[in-house]
Amino acid sequence: MTNPIKDVEKADVLLITGSNTTENHPVLSTYAKRGIAKGAKLIVVDPRKIPITKHATLWLRQTLGTDVAWINGMMRVIIEEGLYDESYVTSRTVGLEDLKKAVEPFTPEKVEEISGIPADQLVEAARLYASAKAASILYAMGITQHTCGTDNVKSLANLAMLCGNVGVEGGGVNPLRGQNNVQGACDMGGLPNVYSGYQAVNNADAKKRMEAAWGVTGLSDKPGLTVTQMLPAAHEGEFSALYIIGENPMVSDPDLRHAEKCLKALDFLVVQDIFLTETAKLADVVLPSLCFAEKDGTFSNTERKVQRVRKAVDGPGEARTDWDILCGVASRMGYPMAYENARQIFAEIGSVTPTYCGINYERIDSDGLFWPCTGTDHPGTPCLHMDKFSCGLGVFSAIGFKPPAEMPDDDYPLYLTTGRVLYQYHTGTMTMKSEGLNAQSPECFVEISQEDADRLGVAQGDLVSVASRRGKITVPAVVGDMTEPGTVFIPFHWAKQAVNLLTNSALDPIARIPELKVCAVRLEKAA
Repeated sequence: MTNPIKDVEKADVLLITGSNTTENHPVLSTYAKRGIAKGAKLIVVDPRKIPITKHATLWLRQTLGTDVAWINGMMRVIIEEGLYDESYVTSRTVGLEDLKKAVEPFTPEKVEEISGIPADQLVEAARLYASAKAASILYAMGITQHTCGTDNVKSLANLAMLCGNVGVEGGGVNPLRGQNNVQGACDMGGLPNVYSGYQAVNNADAKKRMEAAWGVTGLSDKPGLTVTQMLPAAHEGEFSALYIIGENPMVSDPDLRHAEKCLKALDFLVVQDIFLTETAKLADVVLPSLCFAEKDGTFSNTERKVQRVRKAVDGPGEARTDWDILCGVASRMGYPMAYENARQIFAEIGSVTPTYCGINYERIDSDGLFWPCTGTDHPGTPCLHMDKFSCGLGVFSAIGFKPPAEMPDDDYPLYLTTGRVLYQYHTGTMTMKSEGLNAQSPECFVEISQEDADRLGVAQGDLVSVASRRGKITVPAVVGDMTEPGTVFIPFHWAKQAVNLLTNSALDPIARIPELKVCAVRLEKAA
């Protein structure tokens, strides 16, 4: 996030897209609702009638996979009507002429043809967003989990810069992370091409700094594989062992039958987790670890705030902290690794990570700090790019529209999209241990429009077979107006009716994220 969570409440206009905010980020959504209660206007762009639409000034209902088209269309209106922030664009950005050329074909009428959003609604949304003194964009995996996910994010950044909404209080481009320490994992180098603090592995200075800190030489400068590259590589025999920590790809990955074949092709699989997940059941070795309440450390949340986590209870059995397990494995593999406690590890993090170098346990004892924090007297950085962009000038990206990798046809005539529900979390590893949560949300389902249900002869609660080119599941129907005719929705939490048996593993060419948010399916009333 470029801005802190509290800024959501300060925006004059909120644009929420690709985020079922009230169900997926219920605490953060309260800031949005408070801001709306104070007079902020809300634009929601989402194919489903999600709960936050009740608060919307405008709700634009786009066809799945058409986000670049409607964003370009909004920018075309803003440029054509002279609504953009000319002084900001002139002084702080480059590439406007290329952007103008890229968005020129996206007239409101053309956008309506591509996305289904009525031309007049698109124009109204563009004028509303551009009129705001400060406008905040909130997005999540409904924007990123596409073969054009990187393009979608760049397009939102274009829109924000065009209207001068980056580096201002109440503005920004703000991704809402899907799990509580995803931001921290990325910050710590949990990506295949960087060390901690997003220092590139092929950066000679960063490499030297890490080698000195760790007392080694010859660290590789070759980026590794993303998770979506690892499994196919395992299937092809390109590597033979995999170590999975705190992840359950046997529910969360696309095209699950193929994912299972990939994992079973390994010679050796290790899973480190707090419960025996569906993935752990395939492992040769399972290492039990402690949960968040059973250990000390830090989390870095979606707004880049680094906060202390303190042990509250003892863990069960022989479970150990993740870092202690990793140290034990590393030592047995020939690299002695030992720390006294989490505090010592965090001191090392600060010493090798420029964005964290001013943060220590003492400074975050009562409250957290936002990175970048570049010195022990630095106050942290709640809002990024306030005076200038980290790269100097903001660069507009000229983005064209590309359709999803798989479109409906005669054999599979419906769009499928996936997501979450309020009462379950991710792959259900933790929430499905709770009787109360299971009572609220006991089973998987498929949302179908009344029109499609009538055509198929399906009533509320009927069992429905949902099939794609990759698999089939049977789930009860929920009939109503949540989804448009031609589109169905299934949450991904349940392993027994795993929607990811159906989803497409086609990848974004840059981020290598799979297109989990759109594929083609057919529905039939189950016999």
